[in-house]
Amino acid sequence: MPTKILYVEDEVFLGKIVKESLETRGYDVRWVKDGSDALSAFQTELPDICVLDVMLPGKDGFTIGKEIRQAKDDVPIIYLTAKDQTGDVLKGFTSGGNDYIKKPFSMEELIVRIENLLNLSKNGRPPGDQEEIRLGQYVFHPLRMELQHAETTHKLSHRENELLKILAFNKNLPVERKRILKEIWGDDSFFNSRNLDVYITRLRKYFKGDPGLQINTLKGVGYQFVVEG
Repeated sequence: MPTKILYVEDEVFLGKIVKESLETRGYDVRWVKDGSDALSAFQTELPDICVLDVMLPGKDGFTIGKEIRQAKDDVPIIYLTAKDQTGDVLKGFTSGGNDYIKKPFSMEELIVRIENLLNLSKNGRPPGDQEEIRLGQYVFHPLRMELQHAETTHKLSHRENELLKILAFNKNLPVERKRILKEIWGDDSFFNSRNLDVYITRLRKYFKGDPGLQINTLKGVGYQFVVEG
């Protein structure tokens, strides 16, 4: 059976493009344009994953996410929004969201994130809450804040751990520098930006044992954690 997606978006032009693009890739998409209709559509369709715009008529995406989470606590939820303030990101995750994508976005990014969440949900744990994430020759333990390679174990600091969670969950995808700064430090000031450079350098040193793992700098954008194989 095809993967069922509940997609809530009031922008008709964007909604049509996303719906058709997902359907051409084999997904079964229920598109809802009004937030007031989202919960009933969820209860009728019982989708495998929900993709919710935040700014909606009738009911906003965060409220819908909370209602969906109360109805079924293990369905993955992705929020789509033009907002990128730290408070909005945090609100998204505290409203039951598993991921947060800033508009405009590429269909390739959306599809990769959908598949990542679906794979993670099969293991019964939300992203970032897994006991073990395999990265090439390394094993990352987010809950224990450890990175293992062969017989070596790196004890990670809180910020190293949070940074690696963001990069690992978005592996092979570009991640905006601004997003990392706001999620981990709370703002994108020059001082915090320099701190981020230090933490990226540390993580690169940790991963020297596997040439198939690279944290690439994307000039003017951010970073991409390339995981081969």
